[in-house]
Order: sequence, then C-alpha cells, then structure tokens
Amino acid sequence: MLTISQTLVDRIIAHARADHPDEACGVIAGRGGVPERFVPMENAERSPTFYRFDSMEQLRVWREMDDRDEEPVVIYHSHTATEAYPSRTDISYASEPDAHYVLVSTRDELDVEFRSFRIVDGVVSEEEVRFIP
Repeated sequence: MLTISQTLVDRIIAHARADHPDEACGVIAGRGGVPERFVPMENAERSPTFYRFDSMEQLRVWREMDDRDEEPVVIYHSHTATEAYPSRTDISYASEPDAHYVLVSTRDELDVEFRSFRIVDGVVSEEEVRFIP
C-alpha cells in the first residue's frame, strides 16, 4: 500500500495538468519507504504518449538523493488520453523494484485518475493508495 500526503498528491496532479497535453514525470524522494520530497522532472520526449527522464537530470537527482540518504519512493508520470495504467513501455522502463509507480490520467478535465502500482520483473500489481492530511 502507498501512504502519501494529500499535499504531495495535489502537487503531482498539478504538474500533470500543467504539462498536459504532454506527459509529466517526476519522483517523490523519501526515507524508509515514506514519500517526502516532491521532485518534478522534465519529460525529455515532450510527448503526449511517452515520457523519458533526461539522463543528465536523472543522474543529478539520483546523486542528490544519495547525498541526502534518500531513495525514489514514488516514480510518477501522467497519461494524457488513456487510463492510469502502465503501458508496455512503462513496464519495460520500471527499474526500481522498491518504488511505487504512480500514474495520473489527465484525459478528463474534471475527473482525476490517481493509481499506484508495483512493477517487479515485468509483473504489474496495483496497490491501494491511502491519502493522509
């Protein structure tokens, strides 16, 4: 189960809405599996159907997490025209077995789909999300 603050959820959704119609992406860094620090990243593809972290930005962010004794607790991105479910490409790129993979769909202007998954060795498992104040 992913337990996450409503503030972090709101920031992820705001980032997804701001980057629409392109996919947004980023990380929530933390310690001990607790999501704490919002780190929006640039979608190097600037695409409505695909995202990729810029390799230099990713290197900088991961080094910063190491320096702060953090880990990527949540890796998030948005889908702009489809449901919030990992695509085959998303699954193939999932390289952090301990991370929660959050997807937000911005296909509906009024309704938000916010879902979390574990992706380990190509196997996708949806998990419950608990929102805390």
